[in-house]
Amino acid sequence: MSGWIVSIILLGCLVGLHLFWQNRCRSIALGQAEATGREAGLAKAVGMAGMFANMPEGVLVTDADGRIEFANQAFCRLFDLQENPSGKTVMEAIRIHQANDLIERLKVESSIKQEEFMLPDLEQRFLQANGVAIREKDGVHRGTILMFHDLTRMKRLENLRQEFVANVSHELRTPLSIIKGYVETLLDAEEDPESMNHRFLAKIENHSNRLTFLIEDILTLSRFESGGIGLELRDIDLGQLVDSVLDSLREMAGKKGVRLENDIGEKLSLFADSQRVFQALNNLVENGIKYGGECVCVSAKSDGSEIDLCVADDGPGIPAEACERIFERFYRVDKARSREMGGTGLGLSIVKHVTQLHGGSARVESAPGEGASFHLTFPIPNKPVDTETG
Repeated sequence: MSGWIVSIILLGCLVGLHLFWQNRCRSIALGQAEATGREAGLAKAVGMAGMFANMPEGVLVTDADGRIEFANQAFCRLFDLQENPSGKTVMEAIRIHQANDLIERLKVESSIKQEEFMLPDLEQRFLQANGVAIREKDGVHRGTILMFHDLTRMKRLENLRQEFVANVSHELRTPLSIIKGYVETLLDAEEDPESMNHRFLAKIENHSNRLTFLIEDILTLSRFESGGIGLELRDIDLGQLVDSVLDSLREMAGKKGVRLENDIGEKLSLFADSQRVFQALNNLVENGIKYGGECVCVSAKSDGSEIDLCVADDGPGIPAEACERIFERFYRVDKARSREMGGTGLGLSIVKHVTQLHGGSARVESAPGEGASFHLTFPIPNKPVDTETG
């Protein structure tokens, strides 16, 4: 059973590593192009054609009016162009409005921009476009460089991974339910709680429950990543929601000697999915009980444009290097302690996806010996957000 989990992790790591390397190479090339443009304008940038010509990425250079000055062979192959598109606009050459919109944005913005889109063909190809503006030293816009990367294979691998995870998890559900049913029956029939049989059965039940929690978290995360979870948005009284979360965990906190506090003084309302926000807060407070110190406190503040929900504990804190990776799947600060506490390693990743689904973000502030503060930021929309955003 652990072999399946290792396979899932390895497949995910390979996909992530490949994407990181591709993005790194594109960023370096675009950075070089941007520097060249600043030094000598578009003519010098186009002079990099020798480098661009041999790149596997599709490269396109446009002038200040958006007309194509240079396109390498990879670009022509990517868009099935039979002739050189020089002199044409992007819409005339490839009719991809996302690429044209990217060029228009770069006329007024200087930083590297990125866009992903699907080509309108029968092959369902996915592309990523990275663009950078070429400007003179005085800031005058001279053109744009776009770099296109075919993401189709990576998207298919990612879909395959998600399907694999979901299918394996579903297949494990049934035998686990049967095992748990038999164990519960045998435990009920065991009269002596100190007997060896009872102790063995209790261990089987404990590990069966851990696997059940892991499977449920994997399925939840898979649905988040595939866009299979929508939102049921409504106005939520944050104080009441936090009370509900803390009430559900008071027994667990009592056994650990941890005090739970709701420090949301003023009445705050959040336009969000109450079930998903409850899930995120529950994961954070539960972690605070398991790994924190004597108190877990939930607070919130608003600046009018967003609400910052904070779950803070007075525990041992988190090293700086771990803070950068804390929301990654299966990442654990202390692996031995996490296994002892029964964590799945997916709770914080689910928290991150909940906030991102609402258009927000998650971060942690911590240092060794200073406790940890997890911040969930939710925007205050003027109108309902897109509930299908994954």
